[in-house]
Amino acid sequence: MAITYPLSIPTTVGVAEISLRASSAVALSSSPFTHNQQVVAHSGQRWEASVRIPNVKSDKAEEWIAFLLKLKGQEGTFLMGDPNLATPRGSAATTPGTPVIEGALSSGDSEITLGGLPASTTGYLKPGDYIQLGSGSTASLHKVLESVDSDGDSEATFEVWPAVRRSVADDEAVVVSNTVGKFRLASNVTSWDIDNASFYGITFEAVEAV
Repeated sequence: MAITYPLSIPTTVGVAEISLRASSAVALSSSPFTHNQQVVAHSGQRWEASVRIPNVKSDKAEEWIAFLLKLKGQEGTFLMGDPNLATPRGSAATTPGTPVIEGALSSGDSEITLGGLPASTTGYLKPGDYIQLGSGSTASLHKVLESVDSDGDSEATFEVWPAVRRSVADDEAVVVSNTVGKFRLASNVTSWDIDNASFYGITFEAVEAV
């Protein structure tokens, strides 16, 4: 059967440790004489991650190994989020409403307006929570940078990182729980360790697929 991307990560064994990094393409030059600085912010923003799976025996490790090999190095993609914030800290965790994009978005936009929220709610999402735009091959993961407080019209405007990279239509649904983005391996080499007790050690580096 043909492999279809993006893949979902295995669930037999969860992630033991993940290091998430937010990378922004910013050029900075400093005068060697005055130390005055010039900063140029480019549009590039992406997630990067280091992932470690718990040391497990072959019966559980092989599903992860097969998953990594299915990616065929940097060719394939997979969906992954922050396992520690699968549930938002804000009230969206229990009263999500039906969040949708209010007004279309263009590539480069970092200010988002949501509609369909519970009206007049403080802390619908809190700083650090995530939203997901799109699904499957269009999924992108965005971190909320400020408190999302809805008004009487059930709308809220706030900043996210990274900025939007595609045109997003008015009324497109937005995910606020179990959010994921699309990633690919950072290297074409896949490796794993096996110790003398037959425990497998699996780690890999990933970058957001943009």
